[in-house]
Amino acid sequence: MNNFREKVDLIWKLANILRHDYLPREYPDVILPLVVLRRLDQAMEPTRAAVRQAYETYKGKLENLDSVLTAKAGGSLVYNYSEFNWQKLLDAPGDLQQNFIAYLNGFSPEVLDIIEKFDFRRQVPRLQSANLLYPLLKAFEQVDLHPDRVDNIEMGYIFEELIRRFYEQNNQTAGEHFTPREVIELMVDLLLSENPEAFLGPDKIVEIYDPACGTGGMLSEAKRGVTRNHGQDPAKVFLFGQEINPTSYAVAKADLLLKGEDPRRLAFGNSFTEDGHKGKRFRLMLSNPPFGVEWKKYEYIIRNEHETLGHEGRFGAGLPRITDGSFLFLQHMLAKRFEDEVGSRIAIIFNGSPLFTGDAGSGESEIRRWIIENDWLEGIVALPEQLFYNTGIATYIWIVTNRKSARRKGKVQLINAVDFWEPMTPRSLGNKRRYISAEHRRRIVELYKAMEENEHCRIFDNADFGYRRVRIERPLRLNFHATPERIERLKEEKTFQNLTQTRKKDPKAIEEARREGERQQQAILAALGTLPDRMSKDPKEYNRWLNKALQGLDFKVSAALRKAILNALTERDETAKPVPGKKGGYEPDTDLRDYENVPLKEDVYEYFEREVKRYVPDAWIDETYRDDKDGKVGKVGYEINFNRYFYKYTPPPHPEELARLIAEKEREIAKLLEEWL
Repeated sequence: MNNFREKVDLIWKLANILRHDYLPREYPDVILPLVVLRRLDQAMEPTRAAVRQAYETYKGKLENLDSVLTAKAGGSLVYNYSEFNWQKLLDAPGDLQQNFIAYLNGFSPEVLDIIEKFDFRRQVPRLQSANLLYPLLKAFEQVDLHPDRVDNIEMGYIFEELIRRFYEQNNQTAGEHFTPREVIELMVDLLLSENPEAFLGPDKIVEIYDPACGTGGMLSEAKRGVTRNHGQDPAKVFLFGQEINPTSYAVAKADLLLKGEDPRRLAFGNSFTEDGHKGKRFRLMLSNPPFGVEWKKYEYIIRNEHETLGHEGRFGAGLPRITDGSFLFLQHMLAKRFEDEVGSRIAIIFNGSPLFTGDAGSGESEIRRWIIENDWLEGIVALPEQLFYNTGIATYIWIVTNRKSARRKGKVQLINAVDFWEPMTPRSLGNKRRYISAEHRRRIVELYKAMEENEHCRIFDNADFGYRRVRIERPLRLNFHATPERIERLKEEKTFQNLTQTRKKDPKAIEEARREGERQQQAILAALGTLPDRMSKDPKEYNRWLNKALQGLDFKVSAALRKAILNALTERDETAKPVPGKKGGYEPDTDLRDYENVPLKEDVYEYFEREVKRYVPDAWIDETYRDDKDGKVGKVGYEINFNRYFYKYTPPPHPEELARLIAEKEREIAKLLEEWL
């Protein structure tokens, strides 16, 4: 690979031909497809004539020529049956545009798919009108990518490096397509840190999958990481992925094709609605799905699978908020796990939201519960901030497996690696101002393998992340007083107003109902005027008063109307006696309702007596508020409060030092005010 950098630098220099006619962010739309075409054009030389002859022989005679032409191409998925090659295109500059389109149309289906997803045909007339098509093709004659001189591995490095440079140059969007290599290397090392011999070796088949593969860098680096970690290639490594963005898909597919991988293992489309690898299982999976992506436009399909298939489908554990589909990716990946003795391992990058968002019973909490109670969450690594191109927020690598080693069963390892970084030099790339050095990566992996508690590592039981959300009630306490002001409030009660309404359509009936309703309203107001003109704080007493006042009416007062009267004539009063409940006990005051999160390892009632009852003697646990799955009191929830587990107390400054700092700030503010005035 001595010429690897030279070739990249040459192609990078050729991109300057586009200057002024193209924006820098548009360069990859032209250069990357041309790199692919140049490589394939040179690679097809030995079989081009045979393919062309077969095409001329069988065109119009066979409905599908692909199998015949593939055979003539030596079984390769790459062929071109047009009469043109690179040199012939340049030999006729006057007809270049139409000849080049014919050349593109002559490629095999797999290459055509790449060209279409690049939307490269659209570039041809634009290049021609700018007088750039011939100069570009001519310039690319300098780029020798013939397989005899550039093998698949080196070709892959060339293409990857170009992708990296283009996306880093336009770093405002790079993070949507490109995960920093050092992060992928860390993910792979963590994936292979446990029981690697079960996945790797000359007699193993390793299949690696990424459901949001972007430009394919994570898949390529995963394969390279397997070699890096173990010094040898396994007998067979197969890469599988899916991508929804057409350009990213084209880049990824071209990358696989240029490396000699089977590009048909890369699917195009939405992994949730068009699973390109339905029914397929994978040993190793890794992904960096987009953060906080709304899935509303796919909601019907996803919700339908959740409700109709349950755990027989992919989303049986629950559905996250519509504004963040992160957990959908993890569920999708877990649905592709092997259930044998080896199982599968997953590394996925999340922001902080999946750690704790959602109360007990919510979609996110239920998904965390499903993962943790199945003992699949092996570990989480908190990464440094400012690692990614398009965001500086906190990120985490989750390691998930359905076959934990004996020492990890029932345990979850958390590693705080937020300080394991070096500054980017000589400059930042968008929001990427830091990177994880090889030494820091080694330290993180060693911490993970050691599984020993220290300042950077904590070990927890699965149950440590669980809690029961218990509903705490307090009695409703009301005072009752039939003052003119409170009686007047009754007129605002909807039930009282509805006395004059009817569902009848006949105008005469409507008028009769109105008059009768008004008569009842006046009768009630008059009856309330007979109530004692003093306040009562005893429900038994004021209910007796009310019964007596209403018993003389010539119509029945409904329960809803009686409730409306009480709403008008009562006010909350902490000094009043509790209102009795209809089924015993007391009526709860919804304004005073509260919730307590009781750790799963604690008894709910002991916790209540210790933490609540001693401070609020009249409180009680709502026994009707129960978990849907185990039927016990309180809804079960799971959350991972990473910051709390690694919190370090920093004592405040000494009062004298604090006073000095305040005085210094006051002087700075005064100086700024003087300058402003």
